[in-house]
Amino acid sequence: MKVFHGSNIVIERPMIVNRFKTLDFGAGFYTTENEHQAREFALKVCERRNPSLEPIVNCYEFIDEIGDFTNLKFDTPDEKWLDFVVERRKGIALSIKYDIIIGPLANDDVFGTIVLYETGQIDKESAIKKLKVKNLFNQIVFCNELVLKSLSFVCSYKVEM
Repeated sequence: MKVFHGSNIVIERPMIVNRFKTLDFGAGFYTTENEHQAREFALKVCERRNPSLEPIVNCYEFIDEIGDFTNLKFDTPDEKWLDFVVERRKGIALSIKYDIIIGPLANDDVFGTIVLYETGQIDKESAIKKLKVKNLFNQIVFCNELVLKSLSFVCSYKVEM
């Protein structure tokens, strides 16, 4: 399976960076099967950190089978997914350790809905309804160094503005 990671640097050897532990699925190396999504993320990374940086998409081949690892998969932004994302964004540690977590990406478009839910301005049912009408791309998070060894660097390229 081919996966992509948007950044501002070439990453031939992915690693877990703990400073991002309050992201959707906690600490890990975030990828997607959607190349366009990775390009958009690379552009956002540069825009947020320093507009003079170069947006880079890194491409990898996942050389093992997902079923070979302990994994958690969310097919849709349902109640379990919403609870999971909210807990990770609050920094609540996982009770079960996974090698890989797969599911919809809570991008900037979705973030507002999650904030409304977290602050009690809308209930869970309303939040899920709002999320289900969004076109959410997937994210595949590699959660430890062992599973990262199954990612083989293919190439990287600069995203044209």
